[in-house]
Amino acid sequence: MDDDDRSGLIGDESAKLIEPTTKLYKRRWYILLLFSAYSGMNAFQWIQYPIISNIISKFYGVGMETVDWMSLIYMIVYIPLIFPATWMLDRFGLRVIAILGSIFGTIGAAVKILACQPPLFDVAIVGQIFSAIGNVFILGMPSKIAATWFGSKEVSTACSIGVFGNQIGIAFGFFIPPYMVPDSDDVHQVAFYLRHLFTMTTAISAILFVLVCLTFERGPLLPPSRAQAIYLQREVGAAGESYTDSIKYFITSTPALLLLLSYGINTGSFYAISTLLNTEILDAFPNNMKFAGEIGLILVVSGVIGSVVCGLVLDKTGAYKKTTAVVYIATLISLCLYTATLHLRNIAVVYVTSLLLGFTMTGYLPVGFEFAAEITYPISEGTSSGLLNASAQVFGITLTLAMRQLESGISILSANLLLCATLLVGTVLTLLVREDLKRQRANEHRNPGDSPDIVITHHEIERKSGFEFRGSSGASSNSSSPSPFRDRR
Repeated sequence: MDDDDRSGLIGDESAKLIEPTTKLYKRRWYILLLFSAYSGMNAFQWIQYPIISNIISKFYGVGMETVDWMSLIYMIVYIPLIFPATWMLDRFGLRVIAILGSIFGTIGAAVKILACQPPLFDVAIVGQIFSAIGNVFILGMPSKIAATWFGSKEVSTACSIGVFGNQIGIAFGFFIPPYMVPDSDDVHQVAFYLRHLFTMTTAISAILFVLVCLTFERGPLLPPSRAQAIYLQREVGAAGESYTDSIKYFITSTPALLLLLSYGINTGSFYAISTLLNTEILDAFPNNMKFAGEIGLILVVSGVIGSVVCGLVLDKTGAYKKTTAVVYIATLISLCLYTATLHLRNIAVVYVTSLLLGFTMTGYLPVGFEFAAEITYPISEGTSSGLLNASAQVFGITLTLAMRQLESGISILSANLLLCATLLVGTVLTLLVREDLKRQRANEHRNPGDSPDIVITHHEIERKSGFEFRGSSGASSNSSSPSPFRDRR
């Protein structure tokens, strides 16, 4: 094994040198793809009502503003539940959280099948709430899975792929409902196709839930990187911090707080424009609801490409601050172009500006996750990503409600100008973030005296956690060596 994949810790004379072996397992890709699949199915449910808001409004006899709440439910539910969900992620591990995320999504889809009658809008809300609860156990997972399973040279790419699955689900959520559910005055016909839509969602979600229960693991036997090995030792050793300490550290760190706000603005803007996309496109292109689905698809698919490209750039260069700043500025420019050209009513131009906006705005998601993980290390990636997502939900709710009021009272243009101004503030905040790549430093070679804060003995670790470490004396660093950790699955 290369020296970059090894970690050494020095104790005092009574403690032996601790060198936990690191190893990459092939099944890490299966775990990541399975997560991406059930994450995508949950994301599909988030946008499937708002993208056909005109049909849903007419079918259930409710206002368009009421249909907006089918999207806002996801954001509202997330805010209070993210704190216990993040605590559970750190306490019980990936497997338990994966099971909860997939089962709530499946229940939510099943409840919506029962709601396919005009008087049962309240039942549809209940189904959406179940799906939203599942989403709480999903959004913070990509960076945690990446750090738990993937090496230091692929962690950003892995995170981007985890985000990729969620975005693909949103893309299908934009594209499929407008083509599957007709804009008809015949409520029986609409109910028939809605029922088919939710039955399909339930069946796929149920299959993925079974796969999660049978095959999803809590973590690998050996840590994948030096930084993860150090994190695990801190977690179980005397230097470990409580969950509340981690949150306090995050919100009192100026760079982390600036990133918290800038990430919330960017991602909240994406939530707002996604929720109101049907209204915006129908205003520019009346009676062309399918355009909204196609533009939503372009937004997200280009964002998927942007996510992967940004992840690869981060892994190759380690230039987190520069990448974040460039992507944010490009997002602002793209939104200004979209705003300036939407009223031209040229669908080809809107396709192009939507492609640019999606590539930058959605491509920013994994960049923000990984930048936060770097500057707040060694606190858990689940904690940092959970707080970022909570900020995104707050801004998403605020911007969606504000834009709806402007669209109803003034114009679509005024609503989009508000979004541009908000992103300008986010850009300034991003430029003020100080880059301190703590996780990257942890993966580099250091002299024994450089890390006094992570000194820990065999006795302390074994007593507190049951993990087993081997002394380095005479021990090989090959991946076939006896495990320094007991199975964490």
